[in-house]
Amino acid sequence: MTRPLHDRHRAVLPDWLALYYRQPIEITHGEGRHVWDADGNKYLDFFGGILTTMTAHALPEVTKAVAEQAGRIIHSSTLYLNRQMVELAERIAQLSGIPDARVFFTTSGTEANDTALLLATAHRGSNQILAMRNSYHGRSFSAVGITGNHAWSPTSLSPLQTLYVHGGVRSRGPYAHLGDGQFIEACVADLEDLLGHTRNVAALIAEPVQGVGGFTSPPDGLYAAFREVLDRHGILWITDEVQTGWGRTGDHFWGWQAHGRSGPPDLLTFAKGIGNGMSIGGVVARAEVMNCLDSNSISTFGGSPVTMAAGLANLSYVLEHDLQGNARRVGGLLIERLRAICAQLPVVREVRGRGLMAGIELVQPGTDRANPEAAAAVLEGAREGGLLIGKGGGHDTSVLRIAPPLTLTVAEAEEGAAILERALRTV
Repeated sequence: MTRPLHDRHRAVLPDWLALYYRQPIEITHGEGRHVWDADGNKYLDFFGGILTTMTAHALPEVTKAVAEQAGRIIHSSTLYLNRQMVELAERIAQLSGIPDARVFFTTSGTEANDTALLLATAHRGSNQILAMRNSYHGRSFSAVGITGNHAWSPTSLSPLQTLYVHGGVRSRGPYAHLGDGQFIEACVADLEDLLGHTRNVAALIAEPVQGVGGFTSPPDGLYAAFREVLDRHGILWITDEVQTGWGRTGDHFWGWQAHGRSGPPDLLTFAKGIGNGMSIGGVVARAEVMNCLDSNSISTFGGSPVTMAAGLANLSYVLEHDLQGNARRVGGLLIERLRAICAQLPVVREVRGRGLMAGIELVQPGTDRANPEAAAAVLEGAREGGLLIGKGGGHDTSVLRIAPPLTLTVAEAEEGAAILERALRTV
């Protein structure tokens, strides 16, 4: 059934539109942490549509809110008052930790980051941006221009001048051999040196945990140390929380809070999980930054009544059921289980992550070289065993990405780990 659809896909869609698996699958429906394909196969979902089905498939509270709102009105645009948009903005502004916050809704994380770059460059009167090596911030022309991962950067052209900073990857690069404190000191010294060779930088944009880059992260406190340097130069800090927001990391509601010693960011971008599958993104910023634009603007589809209703219902569920706590508890158990499984496997270089956001980096046994073939083989083996996972990484896509819905149970974590173990042992 799926083969003819695959042929039709290739006939009308771009060659560069990536598909997983040698025989791509068509997912037809889901429930909880499981999905089914067109052939009737059932899978435990450990990737959630790229961290987007954050809570659960077919969550009744969200589907009910969507259906009820769709029965009233689906679309109006931001030219009219929108009660759901105001209510969700009020909640996100309060949760963001940013004082005097304003919220602008978009339809994706790419558009959210694009908007944050527009605000920062307009506010500072500069097109210079600091970004992290191994980073990914979206598919638009400006977002590609600040992406520090060659596999996802199809052009060197950009409206921005981008300068790349050390620190997003703890276990690779020139400072990997240092202890955490020395690592932070070296990265700060690199930032100071870089700023000595440029002028009037607009902002630093950084993912607290790099998503597409393979779930890598610096030691806690790095961005707080960066913030002290940035503040001296008047440079804004943009935290890209598209994948790390809403409690996924377990220890914190936002990824930036692991680096909060020097205060909250100036801008925060979000998307993916807040809609539990509905298309929501957005930017939170201090009022003086958000209001710096001197021309009119609207969003035709950002903040639509249906997506806002979904976001409100989903956020309420996340908070009322303490899914951040579940991510911390079940995610901690899952990561420790994966570390135990991988401890004796020479193909595994590192198991890393926090909460329900784990990465397994694969290498050529006995070396430090990336092993994308092994990652592809494990991806296939996991699917055959009934488990869907992702992959990524800045070194030739050799990291398995594991990010289940935040309602994952201990039994499901054990089941997924067992399937992964079998797939890893076949490599």
